[in-house]
Amino acid sequence: MTQSNETLLDLYRLMVVTREVDLAVSEIDGHWHGCDGEEAVVAAAYMGLRDGDTVAPHYRGSLVAAYARGADLARLFAGIMGKATSYNRGRYRSDICGPPEFGVIGLYSGALGPPLSYATGAALAAKLDGTDAVAMAVFGDGSSSRGDCHEAMNFAASLKLPVVFLCQNNQVAISTPSRDRVAGTVADRALGYGMPGVQVDGNDAVAMVDAVAEARARARRGEGPSLIEGLTYRARGHFVSDAADPRPRDEVEAWRARNPIRLFRDRLAGDGVADTAHLDAIDAEVRDQVAAAMAQAQTDPEPGADVLGADDVYA
Repeated sequence: MTQSNETLLDLYRLMVVTREVDLAVSEIDGHWHGCDGEEAVVAAAYMGLRDGDTVAPHYRGSLVAAYARGADLARLFAGIMGKATSYNRGRYRSDICGPPEFGVIGLYSGALGPPLSYATGAALAAKLDGTDAVAMAVFGDGSSSRGDCHEAMNFAASLKLPVVFLCQNNQVAISTPSRDRVAGTVADRALGYGMPGVQVDGNDAVAMVDAVAEARARARRGEGPSLIEGLTYRARGHFVSDAADPRPRDEVEAWRARNPIRLFRDRLAGDGVADTAHLDAIDAEVRDQVAAAMAQAQTDPEPGADVLGADDVYA
């Protein structure tokens, strides 16, 4: 599948947004679970969704999922800080929950497996309603071994539901390497459910966006679910202030050298899609946008009793 130059530049921009959001939140929250090194998988997962589609995002990249659906970045940042101006009005963590008005389903159970079932339920609703909407379930390699994952995939495949299962495989679940938990590949498991499965170089932005676009098109045609494994790497610790990284230093450095943004930037310039000056301008625009949104969120008011106890707490 060949993507237009406009789509490729939109993809590049969303990857830069992913990186800059990570850096901005890392400055104010040492417990932020970043996705440095995973930008190609994140951007490809959430780009190009239509009105009516639903996404249950991985917690690494959930703010980008909402932003890509049209959410305001300043209000998303305000949610992290519990401000009254956020979509949740300071009531819960916006980095892992919602906002639902943009078709984003959060980690409401507090566990990482149930969102696969939530997305599958959204796909069932779309099929029952007779629409061409699709659902995206994005999860990590650790969640791929949970029972929720098996149940969601088996159910979706049995009913040919329009859902794309995307494993954002950064090759480590907190501190346990994927090779010690997953026999074969995550993509191999698709065969057991009777759905297509493919492992993609998760640091290759074009390969990722092509794979996602193909799986979504298949779902919209009524041909059922697909499983994509985006093989990438977490360049930093489990969370920002995590100093105890058990991974081999040479392995970490080798993957950092395959920075997906730099790889994609070089490809865009080499293929004549955009010159360095154009890409630099995108970088600068995104940095300014993210900085302005963070500055706004930091000055926004804290919620008072009038907000936290308002009538719309339950409905």
